[in-house]
Amino acid sequence: MDSRENPKREIGATRTLQNFSGAVEHVKFHHSQTLYTVLRVRAKAPLDSSVTVIAHMPMPRTGDLFRFTGTWETHPVYGEQFHALSYEAAPPVTVEGIRAYLASEVEEIGPGLAGRVVEAFGLDTLRVIEEAPERLESVPGIGPKRARAITSAWGSRRATHDVLVFLYSQGLSPALAARVVNHYGDRAAEVVRTDPYRLALDIPGVGFLTADRIAMNTGIPRDAPERLKAGVLYTLEAAAARGHAFLPRRALCHEAARLLNVDAHAAEATCDSLGEALLVAMEPDPGGSRGKDAVYLPGILNAEREAARLLACIAHAPKRPLGIDPSTAVAWMEASRGVSLSERQRQAVRMAATRTCLVLTGGPGTGKTSTITAIIHLFDRAGARIALCAPTGRAARRMSEATRFEASTIHRLLEYNPGSSTFLKNENRPIEADLVVVDECSMVDITLMHHLLKAVRPGTTLVLVGDVDQLPSVGPGDCLRDVISSVVAEVVRLDTIYRQEKTSGIVDNCHRINKGAMPVVSTDLSGDFTFVPEEDPERILGLVVEHVTSRLPSMHGLDPLSDIQVLSPMHKGVLGVDNLNAVLQRAVNPSGRPFKKRHGEFRLGDKVMQTRNNYELEVFNGDIGRLVDMDERDGSCTVDFEDRLVAYSQADALDLVVAYATTIHKAQGSEYPCVVMPVHTQHALMLARNLIYTAVSRARKIVVTIGSERALRYGIENTRSSRRYTLLARRLAQEASSPATP
Repeated sequence: MDSRENPKREIGATRTLQNFSGAVEHVKFHHSQTLYTVLRVRAKAPLDSSVTVIAHMPMPRTGDLFRFTGTWETHPVYGEQFHALSYEAAPPVTVEGIRAYLASEVEEIGPGLAGRVVEAFGLDTLRVIEEAPERLESVPGIGPKRARAITSAWGSRRATHDVLVFLYSQGLSPALAARVVNHYGDRAAEVVRTDPYRLALDIPGVGFLTADRIAMNTGIPRDAPERLKAGVLYTLEAAAARGHAFLPRRALCHEAARLLNVDAHAAEATCDSLGEALLVAMEPDPGGSRGKDAVYLPGILNAEREAARLLACIAHAPKRPLGIDPSTAVAWMEASRGVSLSERQRQAVRMAATRTCLVLTGGPGTGKTSTITAIIHLFDRAGARIALCAPTGRAARRMSEATRFEASTIHRLLEYNPGSSTFLKNENRPIEADLVVVDECSMVDITLMHHLLKAVRPGTTLVLVGDVDQLPSVGPGDCLRDVISSVVAEVVRLDTIYRQEKTSGIVDNCHRINKGAMPVVSTDLSGDFTFVPEEDPERILGLVVEHVTSRLPSMHGLDPLSDIQVLSPMHKGVLGVDNLNAVLQRAVNPSGRPFKKRHGEFRLGDKVMQTRNNYELEVFNGDIGRLVDMDERDGSCTVDFEDRLVAYSQADALDLVVAYATTIHKAQGSEYPCVVMPVHTQHALMLARNLIYTAVSRARKIVVTIGSERALRYGIENTRSSRRYTLLARRLAQEASSPATP
């Protein structure tokens, strides 16, 4: 077809960037927060027709002229649309156009005044407003005050357009660019051009690397003090995201210097200046080595210090008597519930009755749930007030189902207020309970632990429950391990497999792995733990898809969406989460209606995961649901999380990812009927015993590992899991030897 006969159709057939100019006829939809806009535009030649444009832009007005750059796409419902990746305001070129443009564009100029302004300056009107606004005062009806208002309004609107175009050019998505404009308002352009590093601090989703790229493009020198400070702070924040409470000074300066491409002396001087400004906090090394000084973000240091002090106060506080004999209560509970506790489980119950702080740890099938239930029934029979909690909603639900007592998330127990980002429960308004049980405590980071301990009244019994051999928390700290290694709390470790689970190959293999032994497996899906040997990554990928879509469903009746979860150690590579999701999405949900998103493609019916705690929506990092609705007009969507439907705005939906596969870290605290885990030497940097152990222990019924036996053996034998920099254990030991006063 000759493109001159139907230029729009020919353009739509290509995926290369196109552009055209036109005037806004009307706005069909506009979202004030995300700036998602659907408008009809009367395009100039060669299109010479009305077209639908999808863009992220401030609210345009009828008659606005723009030059759009983007691609043509055909929507199955709405037909052909132009998706604008960028745009620029195009000033009108006729006197009549300028008059209409001013009357609709600038609130301070109505139709009558617009006519007088254009009559005075003709085609030079827009140049006068921008370059010589004092000349406006010569127009009847415009004094100094109105001239300033016109100039300000014009400049603000043009500045918003300019900064959005600039942010797009720096690689920011439309949603992130909209966040910047909404946060800074009229000052957005000034902030972006003069202090872009503020974006990394103020705008969720804009990291240091993005801010640094903008800064380099705006000419900020590589050794500028604001760049060096932002780089050192980013290094500490990145370390916290990896689980470190602090970094030794030498390690921090080395990492920051490498990131910033400056010498170590510059990083050291910057670290000192940040300390003087109280933007970082330093704790001297007891041995006097300055390079080993602990450098913290101030909030994390305060959390670690206060958590140690508060836990010591709780552990050493006088115990409020229960008024019931523990041995008699245990015997009653065993008889009434038809269970038999081991001596170690009975010991844990007695300690809960006589101590104020207890840690209960053990692997799967060792009786943690039975022990918790016995403790709860003991306190319940004594008429005590009981509060049960866990870090995530799914862990709290499992706790409720297992104990038959209501449990909540830690955030809900502490009455988290999303608007102020504060907890309403604290030392001044503590949890009204005689017993507080915290399950899945290995997932609790130092900041959340601090807030929890603040709300536990001394004299209350605190029971921390978790598997210390699993991966530690995603956030900073290693709280459960640190509490156990200190002497501040009583610790009971359950290490014997009880009940019918003793026949479970999964439970048995968890304990074998934890002792450094290879699992006992089948090779044909006949048992509950299968290993499929394969060395080639591409063939491993194919076997993963085959097992998820056909073998496991046909042999065990499993649903690929709701029953099977693929876990991988890494994001990148052929067997990384990103590629696994792309391949599994096509295989499991081939007919789902697709939606293009910033970080990939979603399809209606996809399995999706929440990647960040959202307390307003009450969805948490790692929660998995199914995408059941999507509105392309504003980017909103609805996700079914089994127990309820959650409506997401476009901004909230940025925290959703496709989740046919996920990392093992993200699976912490979750359980799935079946886990499929590819394992290969390309994962070697991540493979460690606690990683393999955590992945296997996520499965309730079936585990299928597919890949290299050598890689699996290496992971199980590797106990050198990454060290976390934390001083909580040392602080707890110090507090235990000299307990603080409550």
